[in-house]
Amino acid sequence: MLNLERLRTLDALARHGSVSAAADGLHVTTSAVSQQMSKLEREVGQQLLARNGRGVRLTDAGRLLADHAARILSQVELAQSDIEAQRGRAVGEVRLGAFPTAARGLFPAALTALRADHPDLCVRTSELEPEYALREVLRGDLDLAVALDWSNKRLPVPGGLAREPLLDDTADVAMPADHPLAGRTHVDLEDFADDDWVSWPEGEFCYEWLVFTLRAKGIEPRIVHLAGEHHTQLALIAAGLGVCVTPRLGRGPVPEGVSLVPVRQKVRRHIYAVWRADADRRPSIRAALSALRSAAAPL
Repeated sequence: MLNLERLRTLDALARHGSVSAAADGLHVTTSAVSQQMSKLEREVGQQLLARNGRGVRLTDAGRLLADHAARILSQVELAQSDIEAQRGRAVGEVRLGAFPTAARGLFPAALTALRADHPDLCVRTSELEPEYALREVLRGDLDLAVALDWSNKRLPVPGGLAREPLLDDTADVAMPADHPLAGRTHVDLEDFADDDWVSWPEGEFCYEWLVFTLRAKGIEPRIVHLAGEHHTQLALIAAGLGVCVTPRLGRGPVPEGVSLVPVRQKVRRHIYAVWRADADRRPSIRAALSALRSAAAPL
């Protein structure tokens, strides 16, 4: 009989493409992945992995079994969902992830409601940038994530995931209070072609959005400071070190010395929840979605 955990290891190898990446995804060592695969090869009596340079690749038998493994694991998820649905109550554990401003702007109200309405549900949360959170949901390390698209740039959502919109979040330009444009009622991003920019860290989706958006307007941005937290970005703005785009969700108090001006052609983020489609019937997922909707409604 095929071992479910070994099939889960094979599925991780097929999805991540390497032993080290599969080990990271499963939170185990590379030697543990290799041992599981060796045992699985003995179980099926065929070679599932072959050397490929310094790495490995799936053999034809490995790809065939990996396809079955993905379907089997999906059926296990459906079975777990059905058992929870049959019980009819949100119990056990649900793992939620969100990017920092969504965690700050949505989680306090949502988690308070979940604790009051579903006292037998254990909720665990973590802060993750959207692209990483989607991968965590896909491989089962998170049950639900809050992610985002910008109005002019979408974040690719892998197949097998369901999504539901929560709210649209408007962003403004933050600048030093003595900036020549600080007194305006509206600004255009083109107005800051000659300014230094404060941005999210390079490689993150929001950094890529900022560069993409400014270049589309004929601006090659001069990004001089990188900071993941909006509060850090605003502190740099208050010190007169540049300008930045700052969304309103989870913004909190704005430091003295910072002026916020709306963008004439509104800059928006579309905030949504994502979960595995085969977990759709789980009461804990339904309860988390309901709490997030209620937290987002006043915003």
